[in-house]
Amino acid sequence: MASSLNKFRLALVQMAVGANKTENLQRATVKIQEAAQNGAQVVSIPECFNSPYGTKYFGEYSEIIPDGPSCQALQKAAKDNKIYLIGGSIPEKSDGKLYNTATVWCPEGNLLAVHRKIHLFDIDVPGKITFKESETLSPGNTFTSFDTPWCKVGLGICYDIRFAEMGMIYRDMGCKLLVYPGAFNMTTGPAHIDTLVKGRALDNQVYVAFASPARDNSAEYVAYANSSVASPWGEIVTQADETETIIYTDIDLEYVQTIRNQIPISFQRRNDLYSVHNNLDSKPETRFNQTYQLESKKVAETFNVDELGKKTVFCRCWESKKFPLCDGAHGKHNQRCGDNLGPVIITKNE
Repeated sequence: MASSLNKFRLALVQMAVGANKTENLQRATVKIQEAAQNGAQVVSIPECFNSPYGTKYFGEYSEIIPDGPSCQALQKAAKDNKIYLIGGSIPEKSDGKLYNTATVWCPEGNLLAVHRKIHLFDIDVPGKITFKESETLSPGNTFTSFDTPWCKVGLGICYDIRFAEMGMIYRDMGCKLLVYPGAFNMTTGPAHIDTLVKGRALDNQVYVAFASPARDNSAEYVAYANSSVASPWGEIVTQADETETIIYTDIDLEYVQTIRNQIPISFQRRNDLYSVHNNLDSKPETRFNQTYQLESKKVAETFNVDELGKKTVFCRCWESKKFPLCDGAHGKHNQRCGDNLGPVIITKNE
């Protein structure tokens, strides 16, 4: 069992989910307690753990966060078992909209984070599966991470795992574990989920966990199950079958650093050629003056040298309020964004 600040035990609860919400909550509570008794310090349950997965069910099973019965059950489970609990997801209702939403709870029972699924599951594979979450759900618009005593954890839900950029942003935020409660189906699950879990882990040199419901072949939507955890080496280190079970993984943060030292891609990226940018951050400094415009549609502006004085100082940083003439703004500009720009000075000999 993990016991230091460099290691902790993660449990993924692959629970059976049925049509009875009360029974779903009771089952989740029992399984969370079992995971904690087996040494888990961070526990995740599946996507839509309180509800059948289907657009026609989302409204009926939806709740207000954090006041609904599902959140109350999660809060109590986290506090009673002294664990960090990733509450899979539930259908959330807020301001007349529905969301697919995960909550995270700390060992004191406080709500640490709320993640609304960013990428909605809208697919059409002819002859196999058509599903459109957007028929009833709205997308979330924020990235979600939370701190533990061991590391920062990034959170996504199911279809979010297909978007590599999201994982990269979490990596740049300092996350060393990414958790995706999800419910891949019998078409996309066997074909893609192992590759996606390994890919996100390998891309970002982090641990990646995927927590699914157990498979129920009598359900309208059949989950593939096979919950798994991949290491920063890009290999599946723990995996469930299709049945109701709990899988455990000791997350080794020293191993994360070892892999990053051996293959130092974070230092080898060509940020001069490409980048992944979090658009929710403040906009980067730009060298484009937003106020100065020529009166005509001409791209070039022409000066007659004979009309210039003995010395004319032109701005090159695009920040001058007297643009195109320099007013000294390049000093503050250089300090702010790291440029080393000065003006162009034209002198005229008499």
